Amino acid sequence: MCFIRNSMVLVLTLLFSACSTTLAPDVQPVSNFKSERYLGQWYEIARIENRFEKGMTQVTANYSMRADGGIKVVNKGYKPNKQKWKTANGKAYFVDGQDKGHLKVSFFGPIYGPYVVFELDENYQYSFVTNHNKRYLWLLSRTPTISDRVKSKFLNKINAMGFDTEDLIWVDQTPG
Repeated sequence: MCFIRNSMVLVLTLLFSACSTTLAPDVQPVSNFKSERYLGQWYEIARIENRFEKGMTQVTANYSMRADGGIKVVNKGYKPNKQKWKTANGKAYFVDGQDKGHLKVSFFGPIYGPYVVFELDENYQYSFVTNHNKRYLWLLSRTPTISDRVKSKFLNKINAMGFDTEDLIWVDQTPG
């Protein structure tokens, strides 16, 4: 009986920590966020490798409005080792109001994870995104390539914030 109770506590603890929207002290979402300007297609330029995108190339994210006021998320990437495309459909909702780049996103039913835009170009041409504990990281761009200036800005910012960049992947956006 004790094993079952301890297992349930562990599962609930993991579930609640996965759904946490509390942010690390140095992770601050952008303010003056305009969702209508953020909508549309973004190319994934760089990421900290993660299990759900492992080995993917040509990764894109497309955001559009949902009827319920949330944002529809469609992530797409190519798996060269399997020679096939993978698509993940999700939904996102604002955590602290629509003027902050802090959302919760779900691809798996009731389980949500934080999506924090912590840097955003004034013209919405690139975006730096993480989660609440900096385990995940993405550099998104409206175009499949970025300038050396944006790349340098990204690297300087994430190094100053203490991101573990050992697993940083520069995504191949070349159509294969």
